[in-house]
Amino acid sequence: MNARYGWQSDLPDFRDTRASLIRDKLCQFIGNPSNQQIHAWDESIPPLQNEAAEIIEWNTEAASYSAILEYELPMEARRPDVILLANGAILVLECKSKAVPTQADVDQVAAYARDLRCYHRSCHQRTVIPIVVPFGMKGYQGQENHVHVAGPDVIDQLVSELEQKTPVDLISPEEFLAEDAYRPMPTLVQAARELFHSGTLRPIHRARAATDPAVEEITQIIHEAAAVGNRRLILLTGVPGAGKTLVGLRVVHAHFLDGLAVDREGEKPTAPGVFLTGNGPLCQVLQYELSGAGGGGRTFVRGVKDYVKRYSSRPGLVPPEHVLIFDEAQRAFDAEEVQARHRSTPGFQAGKSEPEHFIEFAERIPEWCVVIGLIGSGQEIHVGEEGGLVQWRHAIDGCAQSGNWQVHGPPTLREIFSGVSYEYAPHVSL
Repeated sequence: MNARYGWQSDLPDFRDTRASLIRDKLCQFIGNPSNQQIHAWDESIPPLQNEAAEIIEWNTEAASYSAILEYELPMEARRPDVILLANGAILVLECKSKAVPTQADVDQVAAYARDLRCYHRSCHQRTVIPIVVPFGMKGYQGQENHVHVAGPDVIDQLVSELEQKTPVDLISPEEFLAEDAYRPMPTLVQAARELFHSGTLRPIHRARAATDPAVEEITQIIHEAAAVGNRRLILLTGVPGAGKTLVGLRVVHAHFLDGLAVDREGEKPTAPGVFLTGNGPLCQVLQYELSGAGGGGRTFVRGVKDYVKRYSSRPGLVPPEHVLIFDEAQRAFDAEEVQARHRSTPGFQAGKSEPEHFIEFAERIPEWCVVIGLIGSGQEIHVGEEGGLVQWRHAIDGCAQSGNWQVHGPPTLREIFSGVSYEYAPHVSL
């Protein structure tokens, strides 16, 4: 399994390892880092090692604490500089080569801590503490929006004070770094659903009535897939503005998915569906609109690239969802473009298009899965997207369980999927 971090060790090993060796490990993990990034590591690692030594000096139990550098957040490409697993708390340190942090610096580490609390299963019941560390600063400067601001010289003192306020058992690095760490907090899922279904998000809900038939038909297909235990690909078509995005959001926020989800090792997924888009601006807008429920609006909305990165490089990792919504399915990337975008991902295996990846991801999911492709007509095709919907046909043809797939769509797409089990769905064309 490929590591999601650049360095991990207990504090004594972190203290005693040559700073240049730690830097080299980080370079290897990141792959071709910038000179600015390398300089930042050279500036920050030795002082952090000194603080680790002082933490151990005043607290012998701290020898079992863990330092994790460049940890990749679950389902994200973002990486906090340092995670410190201390007794009773998870400290998130973001190091800056300046004397005074900006508001953006404070917001950055606050968002890291928020996403750990909301989406990391081991952090739901623990205290996660964000700290911004300007390396040109001396002493402790206080808090800004619940973010501690401190120079590198007082990290040991800050750790001691924060620990005393959070008497909880130490989390092991194995638990924290587990591959299945991603799990939206149940209360966050409930809040996101309540916000979405409240009808207060007018830009999202204004076409709600027009999408009812499509949602009802897709709901029926999902129930059928769960009942018989097979795989379905649903192709929902429509011109821009017809309501495809709303259909996808209504489906992934639906409460009925909880009852259909399969129990895995004693627990069900808290969010059985996910809306995935490669449209960066759309992703930001949707997450902003849904952020009122907490968690930055990421509970049900994620970027395609991060999803592909996570699961394509970890063949044994099973997605927690049963329903995968793929936005703009007609513009999915071919194998060459996928390789160009993910060639630096450790463990990534080239040769598959985005549709092939998603069909393969779906087949890892126990019992049943439904992939829903939202297809816009009349939209511009960019580099790597020339394969169009035929790629989805090839993905079904070439998958391991091709006989277990049923495709649902409008009659206009039947010819593309000739030879595949294809069923006309009257309401999946908006």
